[in-house]
Amino acid sequence: MIDHAHDLESVRDATERLLTAVAELDNASAAEPSRLPGWSRGHVLSHIARNADALVNVLEGRPMYADAQVRDADIERDAPRPLDVQLTDVRESAARFQATGAAPADWSRTVELRNGVVDAAARVPFRRWVEVELHAVDLDIGYELEDLPEEFTAREIGFLAERFTGRADVPPTRLTDGTRAWHTGRAADRPEVTVTGTPADLLGWLAGRRDGSGLTTDGGPLPALPPL
Repeated sequence: MIDHAHDLESVRDATERLLTAVAELDNASAAEPSRLPGWSRGHVLSHIARNADALVNVLEGRPMYADAQVRDADIERDAPRPLDVQLTDVRESAARFQATGAAPADWSRTVELRNGVVDAAARVPFRRWVEVELHAVDLDIGYELEDLPEEFTAREIGFLAERFTGRADVPPTRLTDGTRAWHTGRAADRPEVTVTGTPADLLGWLAGRRDGSGLTTDGGPLPALPPL
């Protein structure tokens, strides 16, 4: 069972870690490239803030974004802002998300995200946790996949493995860190490929943050994953 209250606390903690780390930057370093192609650190910070407001929309029954063009335009508009403005926006938008999450609600209801994706409302706090943690890594400010909370990493591996489950273009694949195992790809009686690596390397590959060079495979080459 998903514990949305626990995940809301985890989001709060992750946001505070991010804000503390980003506060060490200055305006010039905030404008430098992030690890995401074409995006500065300012783009990432703007996206984190706007995503909080978008998930408030989801929880309150409105469209997540007006449309893709508005989403992208808002990020481009806000990316060049001074660092103190970025920090305030991330902090205040995070507070709005927490306030919405604290309101009485039916957490078993189904909500709609982008592109027709639906999920249980109770999973929205975890989705926000994903946004904060992975984009903290994308900022390239010393926070790496290896620094992510162990619980988060295991759950996100499972979440992404589930996302690729049933995909005809992904072979039946077993993922393991030597202790735990997950399965993804086409349905089959047994996996065609076993992929082994550290939790950080498995997550990095599944999330498109690493090329998989730190992983080993048995039964075939490393599967090509479709974009998230």
